[in-house]
Amino acid sequence: MTRSFPRRRSLVVRLTAVSLLIALGSIAATAWLAVQTTTRAIQQEQGQALSGDATIYTELIGFAAVNHTWDQVGAKLRTLSEQTGRRIVLTTLDRHVLGDSGGAPVTLPVKATASVDPLHVDPVLLPQAGTSGIDPRATGPFRLPGPEHAELGALAAKAAACLTSFGFPSQVRDAPSGRPQVTGLDPIAARYFAVKCGIYELAVPTPTEQAALDRLDEAVNACLRAQGAGEVTLGLDFDAVGAADQGPSRACVDSARREQLKPYVAPPALLFTLGPGGSQLPTFTLSRANLARILAVTGGVLVLAAAITVLVARRLARPLRALTEAAKEDRPAPVKSRDEVGYLAAAFNDLTARRERIEEQRKAMVGDIAHELRNPLNVIRGRLEAAEDGHLPFDRALTASLLEETVLLQHIVDDLQDLAAADAGQLRLHPEPVDAAELAGHVAAAHADRATAAGVTLTVEAAGESTLDADPVRLRQIVGNLVANAIRHTPAGGRVTVRVESAPDAVTLAVADTGSGIAAEDLPHVFDRFWRAEKSRSRQTGGSGLGLAIVRHLVQAHGGTVTAESEVDAGSTFTVRLPKA
Repeated sequence: MTRSFPRRRSLVVRLTAVSLLIALGSIAATAWLAVQTTTRAIQQEQGQALSGDATIYTELIGFAAVNHTWDQVGAKLRTLSEQTGRRIVLTTLDRHVLGDSGGAPVTLPVKATASVDPLHVDPVLLPQAGTSGIDPRATGPFRLPGPEHAELGALAAKAAACLTSFGFPSQVRDAPSGRPQVTGLDPIAARYFAVKCGIYELAVPTPTEQAALDRLDEAVNACLRAQGAGEVTLGLDFDAVGAADQGPSRACVDSARREQLKPYVAPPALLFTLGPGGSQLPTFTLSRANLARILAVTGGVLVLAAAITVLVARRLARPLRALTEAAKEDRPAPVKSRDEVGYLAAAFNDLTARRERIEEQRKAMVGDIAHELRNPLNVIRGRLEAAEDGHLPFDRALTASLLEETVLLQHIVDDLQDLAAADAGQLRLHPEPVDAAELAGHVAAAHADRATAAGVTLTVEAAGESTLDADPVRLRQIVGNLVANAIRHTPAGGRVTVRVESAPDAVTLAVADTGSGIAAEDLPHVFDRFWRAEKSRSRQTGGSGLGLAIVRHLVQAHGGTVTAESEVDAGSTFTVRLPKA
């Protein structure tokens, strides 16, 4: 078989690569576990140290975010020292001490534990900072003054009370800037009740926020202009309003925010965490000999795993090659294995057979549609040509005839549109409580004139409580199609009966007629599109041949079933069973 894809896309290559990655990960994990076993005590101590470092780092970042100097940091350092059992020293970038949790002067390590800068946060230690690296607690000029906070607080409380009254409990919480926010709200409910509950008013910037945003916009747009990019307007979330892609402006926004916040936060500092007596925390590194032994074992296992993986991958890819060849030659796949590939081959074979059947059905359906549309079009064209040539007068009878054929065309198009929507999964239902007996009476009344003209007696029989949850328009369409179909196939003097019965969990609607009936061999096809018992397609009974197909789709969309029973020369009964809820 000629290769038609890059080698890197080969299943063998990918299986080999994945297996090698898994093997490498497993080996690395095993080696790590071995190291952990021999150094458990040290690692536990280091784990406690890292946990303490994270707590200290987070607290000091928060202090720097809301204070423009480190003058009052001493009390915070002593509190953290008591909580973690660590000695904490904070210095400027050139190592002048800003604060010390206490103790005799010590020589600081060469490398600091961390850099404390609320404008350049380590996202691992403080995930809330996101990609910008700016501590969200640093609000600077966006912090609300008392009157604005009180005004927004009243609006937020009112909105929360409104949402609660509609069954959506909500709470009001202050953001770091002091802006009240409604939380605990479902996004869909928020959009639906936004106008009713005044949620949009809460999103409007206050004068303080707008002034800060205007200054930020100027700085951001100056940066963008220098890069030759278009100007933007920022919202309170610091995203460009109306921009689908925030990437081009993100760097300018972050740098402008840092410049705007710089006067409001403490300057960058170095953090040193030491042991209780000022000693450095223990560290652990592998010796060269131990590292060499681990690498040697790892390499040996990796080579062995690679060899086994290549052999297994080639064996696994063999049936897939056979399946690919079968797909290219458009023939059933010869794979018979009882594994995932075998199931895939069986599904492929079923798909091939189903595609052939669908193609045959498509060709038949195209022919049927062309035939159904051609008949009324031929009538319209013929009568118009006759009128144009003077053989028929342009009178009311001609327009009535043309209107009748046009209505038939519209009926066929509407039926095709309903079926297309059902096939695409776009058949929309709007269920509500419906009395099936009352609806059946309305349908019978609507078809009374047609039944009278055909000499057919149309009656409705109802028993029991027949209320169910259904789309009233679609349910009327179901019953209407069945009644119209029954009237068309019932000779003069016959009877069509609509029966509505109730069960504990379902409602049954049955439409019975005393018409010509359907042969047993034709019953399985009555719900097929364009199927008629008259093979000649004479259209003697009218209809588009789509009504029963639409009934089946509508019933299935309601979670129900429809069946047909018939006896030649005795009549037919179509039964629809729909769940009540």
